[in-house]
Amino acid sequence: MTVTIKDVAKKANVSISTVSRVINDSKPVSNEIRQRVLKVIEETGYTPNPVARSLVMKKSQLIGVIVPDISNFFTGEILNGVEEIGKMYDYDILLCNSYGELKQELRYLNLLKSKQVEGIIFMTWRLKDEHKEFFEKEDIPVVMINRNTSELNIPAICIDHFKASYQMTKYIIDSGHRKIALIRSGIENDVFGVDQYNGYAKALKENNINIDERLIMNGNFKMEEAYNCVQKMIDEDILPTAIFATTDVMAIGAINCLVDNGYKVPEDVSVVGFNDIKLASIYRPKLTTIKQPIYDIGAVAIRVIIKKIKGEEIEDNIFILPHELIERDSCRRID
Repeated sequence: MTVTIKDVAKKANVSISTVSRVINDSKPVSNEIRQRVLKVIEETGYTPNPVARSLVMKKSQLIGVIVPDISNFFTGEILNGVEEIGKMYDYDILLCNSYGELKQELRYLNLLKSKQVEGIIFMTWRLKDEHKEFFEKEDIPVVMINRNTSELNIPAICIDHFKASYQMTKYIIDSGHRKIALIRSGIENDVFGVDQYNGYAKALKENNINIDERLIMNGNFKMEEAYNCVQKMIDEDILPTAIFATTDVMAIGAINCLVDNGYKVPEDVSVVGFNDIKLASIYRPKLTTIKQPIYDIGAVAIRVIIKKIKGEEIEDNIFILPHELIERDSCRRID
């Protein structure tokens, strides 16, 4: 039979409110009564109801995390940072996998609200008006990852995707390539895919290379869609000498398509990626890529949300972390 707070109060010969004060350390009680209550709790094995306790304390020690694809390598490393730092601050994580579906994301936002989470870390492929309406209406601290949130007054954690894309495109050009495809991840204004395109375009223009719109495709973060993008280039006989995919997963999809069609990487076509997930250094050829500090992005996100929860001042809404170009084997120098 489950022991209740009423049972503890009766055995300790005190009121229920006194037991609550001892458990939550909310109001002072005498040391003699405190010790008596604690002894009964130990003897009975009473465990406070976390929901009831959160109602009293107005603190659930819960942070909700919504991600679009839990199987994604990038997402997994983000979650490592979130969960590990969360434990350091005694916060538990409620994880929701939305599969990138708006209906599911809205459902989970409302579910997390009903679970009385103290804050939400939100990752989405597309930031919609429905999301914005929720954030504006609900008084729950929110932090986003890799999104332009300047219009929402919501903190975001990311790298400088414009600079990173410019740096990688310039690296490919300096390696002798003039025909360079871009398989990007997102075309909406709120996503970093726009910044990546602009960085790519700037590098081409600075080197007097015309932008071929046929070589700019949306892989939508997915390996199979990047595969289809490359297949289309092959079918239309517009295959470039280099492909810049703005996630490593899409770069691997591109390589798979090339190999399936009899091409060698990087001998026939060079392919570079973005993120530097763990698979990038294991895959063959080893992937040249932009390294994002993925674990740190998750760690900073949860530190920021905890600051918001505690009402501490945050210097800036956009937190830009450093990136690095990692040179491996998938991009070759040509004459």
